[in-house]
Amino acid sequence: MSASVRIPTILRTYTGGEKEVKADGGTIAELIDSLEQDHPGLKARVLDDTGALRRFVNVYVGDDDVRFIGGLEAEVPDGAQVSIIPAVAGGSSPNPDQRI
Repeated sequence: MSASVRIPTILRTYTGGEKEVKADGGTIAELIDSLEQDHPGLKARVLDDTGALRRFVNVYVGDDDVRFIGGLEAEVPDGAQVSIIPAVAGGSSPNPDQRI
């Protein structure tokens, strides 16, 4: 099964600048292995040392977060759109004494 995988800007160095690539696999784990074959180094940016999804990386099949539909064993239907999205955190509260 083949899927289109959207690659975030920060990981495009592994895909030669491509923002979307094709990968094969019936599960997220198989899809990530396929990505690694074609784009070495990408897997280490998505999975941690234990082989689990990194805490601050979100992966979606369509609109579904894989953490809620089976994790790495989540099914990837043929033709699916998979998105790898780095979590965004941080920011600051405005200083109430600071004039805008």
